Amino acid sequence: MKKHNISFVFPMFNESDNIKETIRKASALAKELCEDYEIIVVDDASADGSGDIVDKLGLEDRHIKSIRLKNNTKFGGALKEGLKRASKSIVLYTDSDFPAKEEDIKRALELLDDSDIVTAYSLVIKDASLKRIFMSKVYNFLVRFLFGLNIRDINSGLKIYRKQVLEGLDLKSKSPFIDVEIFAETIKRNFRIKQYGLIFELRTRGHSSISRIGVVARTFWDMLVYKFSR
Repeated sequence: MKKHNISFVFPMFNESDNIKETIRKASALAKELCEDYEIIVVDDASADGSGDIVDKLGLEDRHIKSIRLKNNTKFGGALKEGLKRASKSIVLYTDSDFPAKEEDIKRALELLDDSDIVTAYSLVIKDASLKRIFMSKVYNFLVRFLFGLNIRDINSGLKIYRKQVLEGLDLKSKSPFIDVEIFAETIKRNFRIKQYGLIFELRTRGHSSISRIGVVARTFWDMLVYKFSR
């Protein structure tokens, strides 16, 4: 992989317990994989000092790019901004608690030899909450039914893109639906997708914001808007 250059993209909301360790892991992994890299952290208007932590780390390491949004966008806006700012030939997105093992990321990167996008899916149930399991199953069913996307876990916490996949995309979603929008648009352009099964690390610090009622509501709103406007 030393021939490649990589942008690591981390959308972040209230991750003060995790983000410093996440950046440390990303930096160590990047140095193994390539000589030219950047770590882009987009703070989605956190209220716990996460953005200040990244700002400070960015002053100490030129590879770390801190981007701060004034208003919370419920994930999609932060991911969109990070993908837009990515400048390297490979763009790697993962959650800001760094849920994928480094060895799995390395294996997933190898799949780009004959694909344009690699998207991970969990080999085990990630969350024992019946509410989260139900929501995930319903959402993934709707994605397959409404958009014909045969992706096992559309909102998984690890995706890798060749830069040309993202070029020219006019993304509208400001919620986790942005993942569906990216896949639907790139399939129209005949890019190749590979899926990679792994076991994500369970979150031990901080809290996921993906199931906040506001995020869920915005996700289904974006789904309807995309379905009937594209």
